[in-house]
Amino acid sequence: MWLSTKGRYAVRIMLELGLHNKGEIVSVREISCNQDITPQYVEQLMVKLRKAGFIESIRGPAGGYRLTKDVSEITTGDIIRASEGYIELVFCIDPKISKKECHRASGCAARLLWKKVGEKMAEVLDSTTIEDLVAMDREMSIENYES
Repeated sequence: MWLSTKGRYAVRIMLELGLHNKGEIVSVREISCNQDITPQYVEQLMVKLRKAGFIESIRGPAGGYRLTKDVSEITTGDIIRASEGYIELVFCIDPKISKKECHRASGCAARLLWKKVGEKMAEVLDSTTIEDLVAMDREMSIENYES
């Protein structure tokens, strides 16, 4: 599977906000610098994340974004769906993705494999929260500091 930058960057943006989870407002500039994503792309993804109800924007000179939910309530699966629209390996699993049904779908053993892999992938993404990513990030920071 090739996850686009939309999904990957949306997860990194939410991680950055999760690292500031005390209701702290984080600017686009700070997110952009810390996550190495252009400010324009950060803004573009923020629209999707705001529509999904994960964040809110704060206007003004000290404005930016903050989470609207606790980090334990937002899964990476939720973020991928909000930014990408779906979590499927191939279009033939869900014809709504490509707007057409594969003519081989009913008799294709490979489709069953892709479906099973996709289900496992969704299971991992749906069981991994921003809280989990924040903990992983902090653990990695400690390990890197000690080396």
